[in-house]
Amino acid sequence: MNKYVKILIFVVTCLAVGYLSSIVTRSSVATWYPTLVKPSFNPPNWAFPVAWTTLFVFMGIAAGLVWDKIEIKKGEVQNALLFFFLQLALNALWSFLFFGLKNPMLALIEIILLWLMIYETYMKFNKIDKIAGYLFVPYLLWVSFAIILNGNIWWLN
Repeated sequence: MNKYVKILIFVVTCLAVGYLSSIVTRSSVATWYPTLVKPSFNPPNWAFPVAWTTLFVFMGIAAGLVWDKIEIKKGEVQNALLFFFLQLALNALWSFLFFGLKNPMLALIEIILLWLMIYETYMKFNKIDKIAGYLFVPYLLWVSFAIILNGNIWWLN
Protein backbone atom coordinates (compact mmCIF):
# COMPACT_ATOMS: atom_id res chain seq x y z
CA MET A 1 0.00 0.00 0.00
CA ASN A 2 1.44 3.37 -0.91
CA LYS A 3 1.90 6.35 1.37
CA TYR A 4 -1.05 8.32 -0.02
CA VAL A 5 -3.51 5.48 0.56
CA LYS A 6 -2.26 5.20 4.16
CA ILE A 7 -2.71 8.93 4.65
CA LEU A 8 -6.20 8.79 3.13
CA ILE A 9 -7.21 5.91 5.43
CA PHE A 10 -6.12 7.86 8.49
CA VAL A 11 -7.66 11.15 7.35
CA VAL A 12 -11.00 9.41 6.76
CA THR A 13 -10.71 7.65 10.14
CA CYS A 14 -10.02 10.92 11.98
CA LEU A 15 -12.82 12.75 10.19
CA ALA A 16 -15.21 9.88 10.98
CA VAL A 17 -14.31 10.09 14.68
CA GLY A 18 -14.87 13.84 14.51
CA TYR A 19 -18.23 13.35 12.82
CA LEU A 20 -19.35 10.77 15.37
CA SER A 21 -18.29 13.11 18.17
CA SER A 22 -20.27 15.93 16.58
CA ILE A 23 -23.45 13.85 16.80
CA VAL A 24 -23.15 14.00 20.60
CA THR A 25 -22.50 17.73 20.55
CA ARG A 26 -25.21 18.94 18.16
CA SER A 27 -28.21 19.02 20.46
CA SER A 28 -26.23 20.44 23.39
CA VAL A 29 -24.68 23.16 21.23
CA ALA A 30 -28.18 24.31 20.35
CA THR A 31 -29.74 23.98 23.81
CA TRP A 32 -27.40 23.62 26.81
CA TYR A 33 -24.17 25.31 25.63
CA PRO A 34 -25.78 28.74 24.95
CA THR A 35 -26.99 28.84 28.57
CA LEU A 36 -23.44 28.62 29.96
CA VAL A 37 -21.48 31.63 31.07
CA LYS A 38 -18.38 31.75 28.87
CA PRO A 39 -15.17 33.76 29.13
CA SER A 40 -14.63 36.77 26.88
CA PHE A 41 -12.10 34.85 24.78
CA ASN A 42 -14.58 32.10 23.84
CA PRO A 43 -14.43 31.70 20.03
CA PRO A 44 -17.60 31.96 17.95
CA ASN A 45 -19.39 28.65 17.40
CA TRP A 46 -18.45 28.51 13.69
CA ALA A 47 -14.73 28.41 14.60
CA PHE A 48 -14.94 25.01 16.29
CA PRO A 49 -15.88 22.86 13.28
CA VAL A 50 -13.36 24.71 11.11
CA ALA A 51 -10.56 24.20 13.63
CA TRP A 52 -11.44 20.56 14.33
CA THR A 53 -11.77 19.61 10.68
CA THR A 54 -8.35 21.10 10.00
CA LEU A 55 -6.85 19.34 13.03
CA PHE A 56 -8.38 15.97 12.10
CA VAL A 57 -6.92 16.27 8.59
CA PHE A 58 -3.49 17.15 10.05
CA MET A 59 -3.73 14.21 12.50
CA GLY A 60 -4.62 11.85 9.67
CA ILE A 61 -1.76 13.01 7.49
CA ALA A 62 0.65 12.68 10.41
CA ALA A 63 -0.51 9.15 11.26
CA GLY A 64 -0.33 8.13 7.60
CA LEU A 65 3.25 9.41 7.35
CA VAL A 66 4.18 7.44 10.47
CA TRP A 67 2.41 4.29 9.24
CA ASP A 68 4.40 4.57 6.01
CA LYS A 69 7.60 4.00 8.04
CA ILE A 70 6.44 0.65 9.44
CA GLU A 71 8.83 -1.39 7.30
CA ILE A 72 11.81 0.57 8.62
CA LYS A 73 10.84 1.09 12.29
CA LYS A 74 8.16 -1.50 13.03
CA GLY A 75 8.22 -1.43 16.85
CA GLU A 76 8.44 2.36 17.07
CA VAL A 77 5.63 2.83 14.56
CA GLN A 78 3.36 0.34 16.29
CA ASN A 79 3.96 2.04 19.64
CA ALA A 80 3.39 5.51 18.18
CA LEU A 81 0.16 4.42 16.49
CA LEU A 82 -1.06 2.89 19.75
CA PHE A 83 -0.69 6.30 21.40
CA PHE A 84 -2.33 7.88 18.37
CA PHE A 85 -5.42 5.70 18.78
CA LEU A 86 -5.49 6.32 22.54
CA GLN A 87 -5.50 10.08 22.06
CA LEU A 88 -8.11 9.81 19.29
CA ALA A 89 -10.40 7.82 21.62
CA LEU A 90 -9.84 10.38 24.40
CA ASN A 91 -10.63 13.14 21.92
CA ALA A 92 -14.02 11.55 21.21
CA LEU A 93 -14.62 10.90 24.91
CA TRP A 94 -14.21 14.59 25.74
CA SER A 95 -17.19 15.52 23.55
CA PHE A 96 -19.30 12.91 25.31
CA LEU A 97 -18.27 14.14 28.77
CA PHE A 98 -18.64 17.86 28.07
CA PHE A 99 -21.65 17.94 25.74
CA GLY A 100 -23.27 14.53 26.23
CA LEU A 101 -23.09 14.38 30.04
CA LYS A 102 -22.96 18.19 30.32
CA ASN A 103 -20.14 17.84 32.82
CA PRO A 104 -17.40 20.49 32.32
CA MET A 105 -15.50 19.37 35.45
CA LEU A 106 -15.17 15.76 34.33
CA ALA A 107 -14.34 16.96 30.82
CA LEU A 108 -11.60 19.20 32.27
CA ILE A 109 -9.96 16.28 34.05
CA GLU A 110 -10.18 14.18 30.89
CA ILE A 111 -8.83 16.88 28.55
CA ILE A 112 -5.69 17.15 30.68
CA LEU A 113 -5.16 13.42 30.16
CA LEU A 114 -5.90 13.95 26.46
CA TRP A 115 -3.24 16.68 26.27
CA LEU A 116 -0.67 14.32 27.83
CA MET A 117 -1.52 11.62 25.26
CA ILE A 118 -1.31 14.14 22.42
CA TYR A 119 2.08 15.28 23.68
CA GLU A 120 3.35 11.72 23.93
CA THR A 121 2.04 10.98 20.42
CA TYR A 122 3.76 14.13 19.16
CA MET A 123 7.06 13.03 20.73
CA LYS A 124 6.81 9.55 19.22
CA PHE A 125 5.73 10.83 15.81
CA ASN A 126 8.50 13.43 15.78
CA LYS A 127 11.15 10.73 16.26
CA ILE A 128 9.78 8.74 13.34
CA ASP A 129 8.92 11.53 10.89
CA LYS A 130 9.59 15.23 11.53
CA ILE A 131 6.71 16.42 9.35
CA ALA A 132 4.31 14.15 11.27
CA GLY A 133 5.56 15.73 14.48
CA TYR A 134 5.11 19.25 13.14
CA LEU A 135 1.56 18.40 12.06
CA PHE A 136 0.72 17.70 15.72
CA VAL A 137 1.85 21.13 16.96
CA PRO A 138 -1.39 22.97 16.03
CA TYR A 139 -3.35 20.19 17.76
CA LEU A 140 -1.28 20.59 20.93
CA LEU A 141 -1.79 24.36 20.84
CA TRP A 142 -5.55 24.09 20.23
CA VAL A 143 -6.04 21.58 23.04
CA SER A 144 -3.91 23.78 25.34
CA PHE A 145 -6.34 26.60 24.57
CA ALA A 146 -9.27 24.20 25.02
CA ILE A 147 -8.04 23.30 28.51
CA ILE A 148 -8.05 26.98 29.48
CA LEU A 149 -11.48 27.46 27.90
CA ASN A 150 -12.92 24.31 29.50
CA GLY A 151 -11.50 25.33 32.88
CA ASN A 152 -13.00 28.81 32.63
CA ILE A 153 -16.40 27.44 31.64
CA TRP A 154 -16.32 25.05 34.58
CA TRP A 155 -15.26 27.85 36.94
CA LEU A 156 -17.88 30.32 35.69
CA ASN A 157 -20.72 27.85 35.90
